[in-house]
Amino acid sequence: MNIHFLQHVSYESSAYLEQWFRDQGDRISITRLYQNDPLPKAEDADILIVMGGPMGVGDEAEYPWLKDEKLCIRSFMDAHKKVIGICLGAQLIADVLGAKVYRSENKEIGWFPVYKVQGSGESALSDLMPQEFQAFHWHGDTFDLPENSVHLLSSKGCRNQAFTVEDRIFAFQFHLETTEESAALLVENSRDELTPDFFVQSEKDILVNEEGYAEMHILLDRILERISATIF
Repeated sequence: MNIHFLQHVSYESSAYLEQWFRDQGDRISITRLYQNDPLPKAEDADILIVMGGPMGVGDEAEYPWLKDEKLCIRSFMDAHKKVIGICLGAQLIADVLGAKVYRSENKEIGWFPVYKVQGSGESALSDLMPQEFQAFHWHGDTFDLPENSVHLLSSKGCRNQAFTVEDRIFAFQFHLETTEESAALLVENSRDELTPDFFVQSEKDILVNEEGYAEMHILLDRILERISATIF
C-alpha cells in the first residue's frame, strides 16, 4: 500500500506509525507542510495520515497552507480513501466534517487513562480497545463529534478522545504513536507548555515511562492491522 503522512512541524513526526508501515513493506511518502511541500492527490495514496502540531485548525492567517490541507483531507474522504488523524490531525478531520473545534476546558499533557465509551461497539475497532488504557497526550484543543460518527473513547480531561466515520475515517486526540525519542523532542520544543495543572505532568513523569510506550505500541499494532485490512 501507499501511505502518505501530512507533517506540520519538524518535531512531531510519524514516529512509530511510519516504522509499522515500513515493516509491512508499504511505501511511505511525506508532505512536510512547514517546508511548503506539495500536497498529495487522492490517487497518490491508499491511506492519508494527518499528524499533530501546535497550531489550531483556525490559524489559517499564520499558516496559510491549512486551507489547502483541509481541501486535501476532504478530497481523500470524497475518494473513499482511509484517513487517520492524530491530535491536530483529528481536529482537522472534525473540522472538515463540519464539527466544532475549540479550546478544551483542560489541557492534557502526559500519561492519562482513556476509556471505551458505550456505543463504541458499532465500530469494527471496538473489540480491539481495552475498557481502560494509558495513552500519551499533548493537546489544548478539542472537538465536537461529527454527524454520523461513532464515539470510541473518552478521558476525564477530554470527553471526545476518538471517533470513526464508516470505519474509514479515524480521529484520535491522543498519541499512540509516540516513542521515547519523539516525546523527548516534544518536550524540548514545547517545554513552555508544561505549566503545573491537574492534567499536565512534569517533564520527568512524561519521559520516564518505558513500559507505557511499549504497551501503547502493542495496541497500535492491532489497530493498524485492522485499519489496513481491506475487509474488517
